[in-house]
Amino acid sequence: MLDATLANNGLIAILRGLRFEQAAQVGDALYEEGFRVIEVPLNSPQPLDSIRLLRDRLPADCLIGAGTVMTPDQVRQVKDAGGQLIVMPHCDVRVLKAAKAEGLYLAPGIATPTEAFSALEHGADVLKLFPAEALSPAVAKALLAVLPAGTRLAPVGGITPENIKPWFDAGARGFGLGRACSPSAGYRRHPPPRPGLHGRLARSDRLNPRHRQETNR
Repeated sequence: MLDATLANNGLIAILRGLRFEQAAQVGDALYEEGFRVIEVPLNSPQPLDSIRLLRDRLPADCLIGAGTVMTPDQVRQVKDAGGQLIVMPHCDVRVLKAAKAEGLYLAPGIATPTEAFSALEHGADVLKLFPAEALSPAVAKALLAVLPAGTRLAPVGGITPENIKPWFDAGARGFGLGRACSPSAGYRRHPPPRPGLHGRLARSDRLNPRHRQETNR
């Protein structure tokens, strides 16, 4: 499901700092705008409660996951809360194994070929290129040239609607949007960006699920 979801719309909403009392409103708005992968970092207030609420509230075609997952115990806590996706800032094999043992989708953080190949060997579904602001689309292109065909690379860190296009052109097919979707960044005054809105997210309607549905009719 994760691969198909990201193929249809590669945007991942990262809700760092989400408060539990905001979760319903933010989740509803993101789903309405077309987001189908939502991540609640575990260093947010009451993250497991927010994950549980979002999973209970949103339709089944929206994947709910946890970010900043650091230990095997946290993996199990996320699973118990209804989370389906484990997102990591690092590539700790213990956490990778725990996530796969629990049957969860897995997106470990990588920045080198060694980390990338190790993550794939241990069952990674997506490679989180992190921190993207310290790397470049050229790095993503070079990694994808040597990784197995079909590897899904998702840059995270400093990704905005304005700078997605160079990453997309380099071959990235997943994009973690943090500040653009953060409730702490004035969410109530400025709703999160719609995937493909005005073409700014990638200058390509291929990232816009509404366009894809229309062209497939």
